[in-house]
Amino acid sequence: MPASTFPDGFLWGGALAANQAEGACFEGGKGLTTVDMIPHGPHRLAVKLGQEKRFTLRDDEFYPSHQAIDFYHRYKDDIALMAEMGFTVFRTSIAWSRIYPNGDELTPNAEGIAFYRDLFAECKKYNIEPLVTLCHFDVPMHLVTKYGSWRNRKMVDFFARYARTCFTAFDGLVKYWLTFNEINILLHSPFSGAGLVFEQQENQEQVKYQAAHHELLASALATKIAHEVNPANQVGCMLAGGNFYPRTCKPEDVWAALEKDRENLFFIDVQARGAYPAYTKRLFREKGISIVTETGDDEILKHTVDFVSFSYYASRCASADMNDHNSSAANIVKSLKNPHIKASEWGWGIDPLGLRITMNMMYDRYQKPLFLVENGLGAKDEINPQGEIDDDYRISYLREHINAMGEAIADGIPVMGYTSWGCIDLVSASTGEMSKRYGFVYVDRDDQGNGSLARKRKKSFYWYKKVIASNGADLD
Repeated sequence: MPASTFPDGFLWGGALAANQAEGACFEGGKGLTTVDMIPHGPHRLAVKLGQEKRFTLRDDEFYPSHQAIDFYHRYKDDIALMAEMGFTVFRTSIAWSRIYPNGDELTPNAEGIAFYRDLFAECKKYNIEPLVTLCHFDVPMHLVTKYGSWRNRKMVDFFARYARTCFTAFDGLVKYWLTFNEINILLHSPFSGAGLVFEQQENQEQVKYQAAHHELLASALATKIAHEVNPANQVGCMLAGGNFYPRTCKPEDVWAALEKDRENLFFIDVQARGAYPAYTKRLFREKGISIVTETGDDEILKHTVDFVSFSYYASRCASADMNDHNSSAANIVKSLKNPHIKASEWGWGIDPLGLRITMNMMYDRYQKPLFLVENGLGAKDEINPQGEIDDDYRISYLREHINAMGEAIADGIPVMGYTSWGCIDLVSASTGEMSKRYGFVYVDRDDQGNGSLARKRKKSFYWYKKVIASNGADLD
């Protein structure tokens, strides 16, 4: 690839999330969050989907987030590893319940603020820009049990207060912000995505889209506040990306794929364009949804994001006869198996060209800079007899996707940067496993929580260091 493909100043790095990395669940004044209630094992999916209420911890279950990879205590060593690779950006999230343990307090937790100030200052020491997500799948449990989480309008004000606290406390340390991680996952995994649990017989679609309205208002207010606190702040939205391909060229399949794309893009349509798209009127009518709004909501939504960030792991496939029985359970976003592409060990389709397709679609649709903030391959890594981890399969996946991103840039799309997911092995959000590894750095920990937590560089560590040093020109 020619050296000119990636622009000067392109941000290279990796991404983690507080709930999958920090651990220290009961330290530093932190309150319990939704993720802290999601167990590893057979009940995990039912809890994530909001089908099984889980408001108290059980002694007979293992909760991976409680210790995770202990980033809370090891962040200085971990950031040094990132600096060794040459990172210029590091995406992480703030645990809302470290700043407001219950979520509805008037005064923030000073210990939580001090932790994140130290964390971001450590990044700046190595000239690494923090890219910080305000809400990455972790709502304080008190807000779930007392208010019903995002189904309640009061959440908008709670989030706005939290956002203002963060923008003020970390001003001068952080200038790149994301409001909600993979905001569209609210529709597919309601409890893990937005703290929603359902009562029998209620219209779940009504609950989800009302919660979505509240999150969209909160995101817009946070964007407004960020610009007021410091006009240099740049705020993005975040989509779980990947286009739906029609299974065939049958018009009904093409229409089904368009509808599935709209289902996911709805949130970004509002965040990037500043208003509900026209297609939602019929959608809401046919689903029996009546969004409760207040005067001024339309004006709030006009505070649009500065850039559009997204995750991309796989493309998707849809047809008119798609249902729960014929679609894959490999990913929380249901998809038919695409016979034209290979799949990962966990059944996720590997489709680098799909990344280029997705990026072109998104830029055509929004005309805002893009930022690829999650991309990677979950795989089982083995330490060989020499004590090394030869993860050539990961290097191949990343090479092909970075190349596709370069092609999208050559197509004329402004791209701010790239942060590969799980740059250090962490707890999988989907399965709760440690064995589903993404990182350039191996963490000695298994699915039951055993291990020393020691870090070890993989072959991909040295490969990615070379990629960054060459600004994406050397992918061999």
